[in-house]
Amino acid sequence: MEKYNSTNPADISDAEIVNLYWLRDETAIKRTDEKYGKFLYAMALNILHEHRDCEECRNDTYLSTWNAIPPTKPVLFRAFIAQIMRRTAINRYYKNIGKRKIPSELTVSMEECEGFISEEKSSDEEIDARELGRLISDFVRGLSPKRQYIFMGRFYFADSVAVIAKELKITESAVYKEIKKLRKDLKIFLEQKEAYV
Repeated sequence: MEKYNSTNPADISDAEIVNLYWLRDETAIKRTDEKYGKFLYAMALNILHEHRDCEECRNDTYLSTWNAIPPTKPVLFRAFIAQIMRRTAINRYYKNIGKRKIPSELTVSMEECEGFISEEKSSDEEIDARELGRLISDFVRGLSPKRQYIFMGRFYFADSVAVIAKELKITESAVYKEIKKLRKDLKIFLEQKEAYV
């Protein structure tokens, strides 16, 4: 295989990075950091608001990625590492919350989700987490690209309303209205699928 020599991190494809992991080539981590380090850090910062924790979570994400590939061979590498970072940062968030009160977009976005799904279900009413995830994925896939961006930005990446508004070049008020409508539409969607109690 030809060695990667470009000075521009964006020049290496995700498939090439995955291949480096697959070959157990330690430069895979360096290439991941060059291409996605800022993205992963920003994602952690939305949740944790603590620079040292974000650095540690980013390093933990690289280690988890290294341990996961192989045997996993992700097709969407960016989404794969984003999922690892999100899980890592959320775990750190819950660990930290016992130590001190920390402000977080995660807290806000979780509060906005209250009422989507009741947590007080009897065992026979309990919905399998994978099935619920599939239903929410179906809901998101049915949204327009703009609404998908708002949903994923707010509820998955825990982006602030200001960041989403800036990226979409719309007002914060428009984002808040869209979030409110998304919550209502998701509730209706889950009710129709008998996944909301």
